Amino acid sequence: MKLNMKALNDIDVWEKAGFKLPRFNLQQVKENTKANPNWIHFGAGNIFRAFIANVQQSILNEGKSDRGIIVAEGFDYEIIDEMYRPHDNLGALVTLKADGHIEKTVIASIVESLIVDPKNEENWKRLKEIFINPSLQMVSFTITEKGYSLQDAKGEYLSDVVEDFNNGPQNPVSYIGKLAALVYERYINGKNPLALVSMDNCSHNGTKLYQAVSAFAEKWVEKECVDEGFDVYINDPKYVSFPWTMIDKITPRPDPSVREMLKKDGFEDVEDVITSKNTYIAPFVNAEESEYLIIEDLFPNGRPNLEEAGIIFTDRETVDKVEKMKVCTCLNPLHTALAIYGCLLGYTLISKEMEDHELKNLVEKIGYVEGLPVVVNPKIIDPKKFIDEVLKVRIPNPFMPDTPQRIATDTSQKLGIRFGETIKAYISREDLNIMDLKFIPLVLAGWCRYLIGIDDDGNKMKLSSDPLLEELTPYVASISLGDKGPFHEQLKPILSNVKIFGIDLYEVGLGEVIENYFEELIASKGAVRATLKKYVD
Repeated sequence: MKLNMKALNDIDVWEKAGFKLPRFNLQQVKENTKANPNWIHFGAGNIFRAFIANVQQSILNEGKSDRGIIVAEGFDYEIIDEMYRPHDNLGALVTLKADGHIEKTVIASIVESLIVDPKNEENWKRLKEIFINPSLQMVSFTITEKGYSLQDAKGEYLSDVVEDFNNGPQNPVSYIGKLAALVYERYINGKNPLALVSMDNCSHNGTKLYQAVSAFAEKWVEKECVDEGFDVYINDPKYVSFPWTMIDKITPRPDPSVREMLKKDGFEDVEDVITSKNTYIAPFVNAEESEYLIIEDLFPNGRPNLEEAGIIFTDRETVDKVEKMKVCTCLNPLHTALAIYGCLLGYTLISKEMEDHELKNLVEKIGYVEGLPVVVNPKIIDPKKFIDEVLKVRIPNPFMPDTPQRIATDTSQKLGIRFGETIKAYISREDLNIMDLKFIPLVLAGWCRYLIGIDDDGNKMKLSSDPLLEELTPYVASISLGDKGPFHEQLKPILSNVKIFGIDLYEVGLGEVIENYFEELIASKGAVRATLKKYVD
């Protein structure tokens, strides 16, 4: 079985191999979408293919929509060239259920794939056509939190952003500059309304997207590259809205065990590609079964009927509560704790870590003991039941090939949200005492220990990519296993960095606590395990 439209005609072969196939007229949906697109998505990576594209496929299968999704990639063009177009934009979704059952689905809801680059004249022209079409209702994004950043770690605008600020909407080079230029096309061709919807896994994602796009509008007006009306257009939600969302679905990189399973079923297109920009992508994508997408219902031009496939539309306040519940307390902090200590203890599977007595205890205490008291119940999802599902079903799922090394990517960018918000809540609540926090500081000490790049057996350990590694690792580079503290001078520049944690950990009284844990974690080979035993058993 090859993954292309021609091979898909051989229905019996696919169904005999256990694949669920699209149940709609692919050609008709393609024609409808190209003529009157209502949804284009930026970010062609795995979570889009595993979750968002499958949502639309479910709606198409039920006959409740007649249009698919157009996908656009503005960062890693190889994803389109190497994976989408050779397979006619089809993908194979492998859902890994906790009971060991596997579900295989051919995803065909993506009808067109485009490269977001003005140098690619044909694709850029097509993108302009899509953006000026009044039928367009939603532009959604999964471009990671970094995708919205216009500045570097020092707070200075990136060089491509500065270039776009100066040059206006003609021939943009930065990601958001290209998006702003396309929105400008819509503005000068009728000012039709539009929703720009970040579906990235970061706090207040709609506001991040708004701030990035509005920065371009403001600069372009200031430099007289565009008229003042464009800035008004961007800032009026009756024209352009930036809804908040919360997304949740664990989508690991394509896994060798899944590849072998597909091979045995006769699926031939299984080889993955690691692009020059370090994207791991294959014709198939593997993911867990659980999934949540909560969206603020703010769509000035109407919206796709995603509620037909279980997507929840609500108000901004509720999205915020759900997002905080998940990102600040009930899932992401637990994942980061497992990532840090999993790397230090030599684990290569998150699920295996949940068989480790100390690590299981650690994340249970972070979730139930320290996190749950500060969660505001969003009402549409029960926080206790959510943590129960995370700790008893999702993370322990032995069929999920997720790794602590993947989760440890960009940890410096995550700590402020994943732990800083809970610390702030303890400060603000009169009924809580910040000095009662034991396990969150232990995780932060573990991260400082991780930055040394030596595992608990004393072996050199490759650190996952992180934009602050170059800045942070020199602070701890002189520390070796067995060194005695105090380590205040080395750790102070890290633990007092408000950009990392959202607060100065010394000012709230936790800096010294973390230093003391760190001293125990660095005491000798095996000290990480011994410290965990001492505090979480």
